[in-house]
Amino acid sequence: MLELSAAVGEIDLKYLDESGFCAWSEPSYSYYFRGQQKRLEQSQRRGRRLSIIGFLQPLISFVYGLVIGGVSRKSYIQMMEIEALEAQKSGRVRVIVQDNGPIHRCKEVQQLWSKWEDMGLYIFFLPKYCSEMNPIELEWQHLKKDELASKTFEDELDASLMLSLMEFKQEEKKETTVHNV
Repeated sequence: MLELSAAVGEIDLKYLDESGFCAWSEPSYSYYFRGQQKRLEQSQRRGRRLSIIGFLQPLISFVYGLVIGGVSRKSYIQMMEIEALEAQKSGRVRVIVQDNGPIHRCKEVQQLWSKWEDMGLYIFFLPKYCSEMNPIELEWQHLKKDELASKTFEDELDASLMLSLMEFKQEEKKETTVHNV
């Protein structure tokens, strides 16, 4: 129903998810010819984890924020506040489809749900353990297996620069926006 409502222009439908990356690429994400040994030259410093929180609106936009370390409640709330403000400005109902991650259902976030709904932002939770129902998972898979395969970075800032300059899978999208969180 949500996809149909979005297709006829009644609502804005976005899919949210988080993913993480390291400065070192895993050899399992790389491709080598048969008979060659998998070998990657790694940087001296392993670096910290780089996380990304993204909102995918298929064929229209991909908005994301980069965080050094893990995505926290604070980062999640900051990104949701931006979405709520944009929904309010546009006067259109915006539905965010997301998984049941702990930061999505914590008390601090639950207290904001009614505020966000008043602004036109609604949350739809996917069933537990059904990540395949979220199309943004394909973006993460493409990013890790195709774009970042066999690449290493000096540090997390080098990796974040690469991610911010990268074109994501859906070339038909009209816009890509990066937020600092």
